[in-house]
Amino acid sequence: MKNFSWGHGVVIALFAFIAFILSMLFLFPNGQKNSEMVTDNYYEEELKYQDVIDAKKRADDLQEKPVYSQEKNGIKITFPKENNNTNTTVKFVLNRTDDQNLDIKKSVQLDAAQSIFIPGQVLKAGNYTLRLMWTKDKADYRMDYDVIWK
Repeated sequence: MKNFSWGHGVVIALFAFIAFILSMLFLFPNGQKNSEMVTDNYYEEELKYQDVIDAKKRADDLQEKPVYSQEKNGIKITFPKENNNTNTTVKFVLNRTDDQNLDIKKSVQLDAAQSIFIPGQVLKAGNYTLRLMWTKDKADYRMDYDVIWK
């Protein structure tokens, strides 16, 4: 039998390290799971982000803000009484944090109680970011909510 030298130990350690790295690549490919961008138009939206900052500040400065409530059958957002379909346009985006295919984007009308309703049937259990955007009297407003739908 041949003597075991430090050179043999270095070669064995190198091959063990290579085997470890390759096993991490092939056994745990989950790192690619969340590699989607939040939006396809990321760079265009980045250029318009000052508008978003201004809209959020205007919403923060409101005396009466829309009220978010989560019910068993869906999500309800009630606007103040001075908002109606003649002076307010509303749209929302529900971004699913782990799957872009489950995103929901809609422009909606307020109902008679100055509210909008997102039915639970269109939601899958998981985490969403709700971006509520509305325009009232030519001023843009925006509020973001973290939603955990069960």
